[in-house]
Amino acid sequence: MTSEHSGAARDTTTGRALDGEPMDPATEAFVAHRNLLFTVAYEMLGSAADAEDVLQETWLRWAGVDLGAVRDRRAYLVRITTRQALARLRTLGRRKESYVGTWLPEPLLTAPDVADDVELADSVSMAMLLVMETLAPTERAVFVLREVFALEYEEIAGAVGKSQAAVRQIAHRARAHVAARRPRGSVSTGETRVALDAFQRAATTGDLRALLDVLAPDVVLMGDGGGIKQAVLRPVRGADKVARLLIAGLARTPAASLRPTRVNGHPALVLHLDDEVDTVVAVRIEEGRISGLYAVRNPEKLSYMRDETVLSRRTT
Repeated sequence: MTSEHSGAARDTTTGRALDGEPMDPATEAFVAHRNLLFTVAYEMLGSAADAEDVLQETWLRWAGVDLGAVRDRRAYLVRITTRQALARLRTLGRRKESYVGTWLPEPLLTAPDVADDVELADSVSMAMLLVMETLAPTERAVFVLREVFALEYEEIAGAVGKSQAAVRQIAHRARAHVAARRPRGSVSTGETRVALDAFQRAATTGDLRALLDVLAPDVVLMGDGGGIKQAVLRPVRGADKVARLLIAGLARTPAASLRPTRVNGHPALVLHLDDEVDTVVAVRIEEGRISGLYAVRNPEKLSYMRDETVLSRRTT
């Protein structure tokens, strides 16, 4: 694996440049924390492409830092990343205002080990990222740094440019806001897979009754075509409406196939058309039934479904 943000190409496994030379201390520190920094940026932005841009900006600033004056390199890098992500989050907010239809987070093909970290998997689920979309930028940053990465209030204060007292208040407010909107109760990977298997069978066979059985009565379907691909422009609510819409849509594309995959740490489905990824379908499960369907069709958001993305709360 090579780092794209450290100047010359480098092997992040051996810690050496591809020409065999050791990394300089700044590059070594950045590479060691890169996966963590990407995860911070992605959780704040919901966009992998923007998270990569934030890492590029973080590297450029980090490369000019006097390492002798840095007491905690991890904290310093997280601070730079957070500030860059906050600036990008405000720009992204303006971009979303002119977005065609519903904006959904960019899905990531993730390795099975992401699911092993239950808190991380929960925090990057499509449902949770949408909940975090309802937070103000600083609230989102504080929530991510405190609740997901367990940073101390002093570190968070330095990252967001607020006093510790203010950060504590923001954290309390953000925590209450998220708790009121997040999915009720934890759902195991096994439960999610069972529901998805039933959904896949019913949808591909056109079995309306079976599809209604796996959908919660108040299920919500959200689609993101970005104005490029056809998708529902507004959320569709109710099991009957959602089921009939899905069956009709699949009937119009008989060559399409639904295949299981793992998106953002959770089981999901990918609709392939002519062996190309056409739609990523992530779900929200509550009490054994699907209560939320998130269908991402915008091709500009599907590039991270080709290769697994490493997400981590730890330093490599």
